[in-house]
Amino acid sequence: MYRGHAIIRKSIDSGGIAVKVPMKVDYGVRALVELANHYGGEAVRAVDIAKRQNIPEAYLGQLLPILHKLGLIYSRRGPQGGHTLAMSPREIDLRMVTEGIEGAHSPLDCIDVPECCSLSGICAQRGVWATVEEAIQQVLKSTTIGDLLDRQKQLYEVNAEYKQKIEVN
Repeated sequence: MYRGHAIIRKSIDSGGIAVKVPMKVDYGVRALVELANHYGGEAVRAVDIAKRQNIPEAYLGQLLPILHKLGLIYSRRGPQGGHTLAMSPREIDLRMVTEGIEGAHSPLDCIDVPECCSLSGICAQRGVWATVEEAIQQVLKSTTIGDLLDRQKQLYEVNAEYKQKIEVN
């Protein structure tokens, strides 16, 4: 049973391995990237974040308090209210976000708690999944919201029709 921030599954179409990111993490990262785009400026309203990042407004309304509780954003109510990043986008890495939203979990319970499986000591695949988990964690730790904002800006330059679509809506 999956309980972590990423699930590894076999892709039927490509024959390869895929990592499945929970929607909650995906939306949380997108919201943070949108706030990073306005870092140092005015607070951004939830409705604007939702529209620009294609996040259902009701879902975002549940997610923003979590990001606030994690200390990643500031939130202010009222006519001049909105949301801002609580720190530089370069200080927020994806590991902080995924673990904050979903908790820290390995692909197999026996990686963290070998005693949970009587075969842990002789399991040939346990080490492989531990290595996969370490690689995923390294990528998450070395990728910041600022990195994703830079990438998003590059992609907007290459794919101008997406930027126009977002600005028109």
